[in-house]
Amino acid sequence: MELDELETRTLEIKESRRRVENKRKTDSEEERDDDEMMSESPCDSVHSMHETPSKATKWENGCDSLNLIKEAVVVLTRLPEYKISALRPPTPPQFYSEDESLSSSDSDMPWESEEDSSDSDFSVLNKTSKSTTRTPAVPTTSNNSNVFAHCSHETTKIRPDLPEEDIKVDMMVLARRRPMRWQRGKIVEIITKEDGRLKYKVSFEEKGKCLVSGHHIAFDTRPKVEQLYVGARVVVRCQNNKFRFRPGILAELPSRKNQFRFLVFMDDHTPVYVGLPLFHLVCRPLDEVLDDVPDGPHKCFMRQYLKDWPYPRLNKYRAGQSFNVELNGVQQRCEVLAVDCSLIQIVFQENQRREWIFRGSMRLEHIARFLELKEREEAKDDSDSD
Repeated sequence: MELDELETRTLEIKESRRRVENKRKTDSEEERDDDEMMSESPCDSVHSMHETPSKATKWENGCDSLNLIKEAVVVLTRLPEYKISALRPPTPPQFYSEDESLSSSDSDMPWESEEDSSDSDFSVLNKTSKSTTRTPAVPTTSNNSNVFAHCSHETTKIRPDLPEEDIKVDMMVLARRRPMRWQRGKIVEIITKEDGRLKYKVSFEEKGKCLVSGHHIAFDTRPKVEQLYVGARVVVRCQNNKFRFRPGILAELPSRKNQFRFLVFMDDHTPVYVGLPLFHLVCRPLDEVLDDVPDGPHKCFMRQYLKDWPYPRLNKYRAGQSFNVELNGVQQRCEVLAVDCSLIQIVFQENQRREWIFRGSMRLEHIARFLELKEREEAKDDSDSD
């Protein structure tokens, strides 16, 4: 009996093995047919290039099954250049920052000059003749890159031939109260002199009135980009008093070289880097802008600077370097603390006074020595020619 059961058991095992073999053959033939069908389909063949099939046989409840496991493949595609440019972030908006510091310095140079002076009678008549070279106007835009592209144009030295903005009664302006002190006020009356000159009576916010010429008032609004040029007459908001302003001349327009800032030389020879919201254009500047700058070394410096621009004389300095700089008429030893584009911050060894100075300033020992030698050579040439 046990022998019969053993034989029966053996036959069942053989039969089971036969069924498994038949099952495997059938699955293999179906798989081969599927592969042939996939190779015949053009669309499927493209996808098969990005798939890695893996076969695994599993036994469940006494039978096996064939599973196809797909692995994800990352395909990198290079974008066209125009798409890459569109995805780049815009230029940083520090050019328009209202909170921007007046300059990168913490200069101890005082902002106020207490000299009393009255308005000059040298007034500007209605200009009938201007430069024949016209600077093309660029539409004002909020796109900083366009602003920088226009301002960094190295031929922007000629005053643009644009229509003059009207000056009206009740208009808010910045007016000169003293040579180095301008304040905000309102035009209360426009007076025409017998010779045709116009005078503007301004009532200041901080009390008081004065009668000034057109080159001693400035617009209270932000300058337009197309109005800007090297040599423009401007007034700059004081760092320690936002209600007071100082006059100066625009010396650099924004570019990558100066980190997209304006350089202005104040009439007391102080250089400052400023943003657009911190300075204002004079309403009716003189044809010869230097006629409005007080006589002295700074006026001579500005005349030479505008003559040499866009290649002014600049010395190279590094932090820690020591040399002499003029202070109160005397050459004194100082050390360079920092370099910021066209400016250097120095500290005088004697009194630890700090200030920012232009790298081509006549106060620098090297520049003063160069100018002295140049004057001697010119004087010698003149004597030889006589």
